[in-house]
Amino acid sequence: MIGAEELLGLYEQMALIRRTEKAAHDLFMAGLVKGTTHLAAGQEAVAVGASAALRTDDYVFATYRGHHHAMARGASAEECLAELMSKATGICRAKGGSMHLTKASAGMLGSYAIVGSHLPMAAGAAWSAKLRGTGQIAVAFFGDGATNIGAFHEALNLAAVWSLPVVFLCENNFYMEYTPIGRVTAVANPAADRAPAYGLKGEVIDGNDVIVVAEAVSRAAARARDGGGPSLIEAHTYRHYGHSRTDPAKYRPGEEVERWLKHDPLDIARSRLEALGVPAGAVAEADSRARETVEAAVTAAKEAPDADPAEAFTDVWADGGAAWRT
Repeated sequence: MIGAEELLGLYEQMALIRRTEKAAHDLFMAGLVKGTTHLAAGQEAVAVGASAALRTDDYVFATYRGHHHAMARGASAEECLAELMSKATGICRAKGGSMHLTKASAGMLGSYAIVGSHLPMAAGAAWSAKLRGTGQIAVAFFGDGATNIGAFHEALNLAAVWSLPVVFLCENNFYMEYTPIGRVTAVANPAADRAPAYGLKGEVIDGNDVIVVAEAVSRAAARARDGGGPSLIEAHTYRHYGHSRTDPAKYRPGEEVERWLKHDPLDIARSRLEALGVPAGAVAEADSRARETVEAAVTAAKEAPDADPAEAFTDVWADGGAAWRT
């Protein structure tokens, strides 16, 4: 059961991510972010709620829209923004950029630009944990569009056959890039409705309520650690921005956007905090801390040295070398 103090911490984490996403947008518009960006503003509760239910040594795999997952697992605003700005202090020292945020020391084993490619990887990590008997689990976050990719079905099938400790968590924001998922999918819930084909129970939850997410993932994680095998959760959520930096998202109906903006993860958490008797001043202080952290992160990232091109071929192999292996 999540109490008032823990919920306030989760709220501050979501507020920090929201402000970091806004900073990333502003820095891009100022010409300081290299490459593309896929912002996850509006989807913070999925990452924060799930991470609240995990152990520090569990494994997380995410999509190219993965800023919130990296930060929920412990990446700082400064190292994420520095990465987007191709700075030496970036989380991957400018080798990953927005779409490949990785922090192995925190169990964040990468965000992946190839749709669905990381689901079999999560199954592999879960298999490793099972063989070693560590009690760890793997969580694969993926978008609704990935449910129409072969890797989704292959990963679920193998995870079910081998009873792997993995949680497949679909962030269904209802659009696969620019196309409504409902137009190209035969079932109403693209992830959950397909789970029974692999002997799994698909669960649909409100992905904008951080407590609902935390409780659902906690149940799935406990089942996985107890040998109960994989789970599939479909979290309904909504991105506030377009698909990527070049997308104004005009294809989304205005009334739909308005409805989801009124179902904002931060607003929901604030309402829950109020119901728990948390003073408005404490919430305001959390917002203030988030703002100050991001402002400092932006300044530090701007002042950080550019990445050194000489390091381009380091970290290619586990020993840090770049020699070709056969």
